[in-house]
Amino acid sequence: MENQQQQRRINIENMDFLKELFGNFDENIKLINKYLNIDIIPREGDIVLVGEEKDLENGEKLIDELEKIANKGEHLTTQNVTYIIHMLLNGDQDKIKDLMGDAVIITAKGKPIKPKTLGQKNYLEEIDDKVLTFGVGPAGTGKTYLAVAMAVKAFKNDEVNKIILTRPAVEAGESLGFLPGDLKDKVDPYLRPLYDALFDILGPEKFQKYMERGLIEVAPLAYMRGRTLDNSFIILDEAQNTTKEQMKMFLTRLGFGSKAVVTGDITQIDLPGGKFSGLKHAVAILKDIKEIGICYLSEKDVVRHPLVQKIIKAYDIVENKKRK
Repeated sequence: MENQQQQRRINIENMDFLKELFGNFDENIKLINKYLNIDIIPREGDIVLVGEEKDLENGEKLIDELEKIANKGEHLTTQNVTYIIHMLLNGDQDKIKDLMGDAVIITAKGKPIKPKTLGQKNYLEEIDDKVLTFGVGPAGTGKTYLAVAMAVKAFKNDEVNKIILTRPAVEAGESLGFLPGDLKDKVDPYLRPLYDALFDILGPEKFQKYMERGLIEVAPLAYMRGRTLDNSFIILDEAQNTTKEQMKMFLTRLGFGSKAVVTGDITQIDLPGGKFSGLKHAVAILKDIKEIGICYLSEKDVVRHPLVQKIIKAYDIVENKKRK
């Protein structure tokens, strides 16, 4: 005999939350139906949950948590709704409140930058607490963007005098020599994601002003050689494409009053054959130094289109089979 369908009615006082809950073209409701096996029906300003008893309990918990998030000014996207559902199903409801803390910083357009996953929250805490932090994980997990946000925060709080962002200019299937323009024109495409993050957080006017004054420096990794970087917030991006020698060179640039974040994805190494990744080597030999934080992000922390999570997972499965 099949379990009987039951109903529970929930009063919704905030009509804005009701719109957020349903999402564009009811996309959030479709997700809830898919994962919790309940229907949600709007009725005279309230909502009615329809399903089996055990599913309705999860549904009520989910609505309560989503309302708290929406009341904090967060938009309910398919990504964060899916993440909250999985936390509930995994018995991690008590950790959901950890995602509702204060914003790291407010962008020039008034958008608050906050961690969207527990992995991102841990990453930000490590950056805040440690002199040097490694953020290792796949594309779309916010490694670079959140590091830049923390750099801007430290700069605005007068904790550092300068922001330095760098990347190794590795030729991934294309030759720098054949790109048009002078040296700056050749390397700028490699640094574009760093420019984009700064531009988004600071806005065009402040970004340009700080660049002109030398308060923000964006340069290829080779330009770091021979320097000592004091009172700076330094980010090394795409670090999986450093050699062991380059990584050692970068890490030994760290001066007094400085903080560094190293980000990379060890599944996307573009180094020539025979070269071992400086990022993989560094996290292996530095893991026991207490002043260094090592944070591993996964496909669960991807905050881009949900399809990106599935793509990363599919590649991981193939790579794991190869290792076996």
